Amino acid sequence: MEAIGLDMGNATANKPSNILIPIRVDPSAEGLPLPKTMTTGSAGVDLYASASERIPAKQWRKVSTGIAIAIPNGFEGQVRPRSGLAIQYGITVLNAPGTIDSDYRGLIDVILINHGSIDFQIERGDRIAQLVIAPVARASFVRDPDLEETERSNGGFGHTGR
Repeated sequence: MEAIGLDMGNATANKPSNILIPIRVDPSAEGLPLPKTMTTGSAGVDLYASASERIPAKQWRKVSTGIAIAIPNGFEGQVRPRSGLAIQYGITVLNAPGTIDSDYRGLIDVILINHGSIDFQIERGDRIAQLVIAPVARASFVRDPDLEETERSNGGFGHTGR
């Protein structure tokens, strides 16, 4: 089993926290780089397309990365768009951020949408998205008909004006 270390930032002052993520590489992704950060300050790792795919203008496609990972309990994977694809071509992650739960062990697929006016071609090995590993807080819910009032209270969309 191969494993990669993801830099989780500074857990305490000047002490980086790293976790190892076991990874299984499908035959479709053999020869592609493992996910990795591109700079020392990167929050996420790049995900690569394991096959070529054309995304017609104004449509979306499920694009496989050809990898499966074992995220530890207490963490999740957040699949996010790459800013370069978004600004240059109008390509983004449709359900951003997509969530990978810690108990999921299947291949990671990314739903990409082409907001552009022309078809977009993805080639095998292209970087298509980012993956951020983040801690998850567990919540339990209890009924309370009298929620505490706040300054905002039920002010919703656009409540602060333009």
